Amino acid sequence: MENGRKPLLSVTNLQTHFFADEGLVKAVDGASFDIHAGKTLGIVGESGCGKSVTARSILRIVEHPGKIVGGEIILRQGEQPAGEFDEVDLTKLNPNSREMRAIRGGVISLIFQEPMTSFSPVHTIGNQIIEVIRLHSTLDKKAARARAAELLSQVGISRPDERLDEYSFQLSGGLRQRAMIAMALACDPVLLIADEPTTALDVTTQAQILELLRELQEQNHMAIMLITHNLGVVAEMADDVAVMYLGQVVEQGTVDEIFYEPKHPYTKALLRSIPSIYAPSRVKLPTIEGGIPHPYNRPYGCPFHPRCPSFMPGVCDAKEPQITILGDRRQVRCFLYEEDEARWKATV
Repeated sequence: MENGRKPLLSVTNLQTHFFADEGLVKAVDGASFDIHAGKTLGIVGESGCGKSVTARSILRIVEHPGKIVGGEIILRQGEQPAGEFDEVDLTKLNPNSREMRAIRGGVISLIFQEPMTSFSPVHTIGNQIIEVIRLHSTLDKKAARARAAELLSQVGISRPDERLDEYSFQLSGGLRQRAMIAMALACDPVLLIADEPTTALDVTTQAQILELLRELQEQNHMAIMLITHNLGVVAEMADDVAVMYLGQVVEQGTVDEIFYEPKHPYTKALLRSIPSIYAPSRVKLPTIEGGIPHPYNRPYGCPFHPRCPSFMPGVCDAKEPQITILGDRRQVRCFLYEEDEARWKATV
């Protein structure tokens, strides 16, 4: 809880597996985290760690042969007079049900990773935004078009009435990203999932997009789940951070805790790889040794142990570490801290 209030969204032991002909892929393998109203949770990790699949699992749009096989995704939609929340477990809903379709886009929206492929190339930007508005509201076509133009103006697109009649390939990368944000915000969601919202954009446009998200969050008091590789973006935008590796959240805490007092060896390695203006010239950047294991050949024990500088033979390769609680919202999944958990529990 935060200030006595329950999280807006609670993901607990989420497991999303892909049953391919070549074998089983555990894309998400026991991920747990909370997202609070009005706050930003940064999800970080290398490519292939399960960030985007986690986002798609929340919206129930995991493609075949993927399937949620375990865990809970609890959405609290509104506070009741008695102080309780109307709760629904999204994993229990049919992905094509009316209730899930009302939540998808109306309560939780997603900014897709690549707007060029996410927008339909044969329909105008306006058609696609208007369709979302009319699906989740009672506005007629004329009022929905006026709302769409208002949204484009809100995200900083000039001449919005003209842009509504243009196609995605007629827009620059920055304008496409802004249009994607406008469509995601069409129905005033309480949670916005931003999957790499600044990918392939130049630095100036990146800064503008991030500033736009921050302003919209303040205006609408919405929560943001920010998925990114860029730790600089996380430091600037996030309140809390969850570090993922091979489908698991290996460390979680506030942004200050993660950046100034990282616990997990993987988190430390990610932070060491950030370029610094104080680094000596002509020196190679630190890298994480090895690579992410093949999805069909996951290592036994701790999934990070083949690359870990703190590897303990007979321990890390013998069993999986469990989540260790180090504080109110501080968690780490590593054998190095299991004694710390016992010591912390003894003091409370």
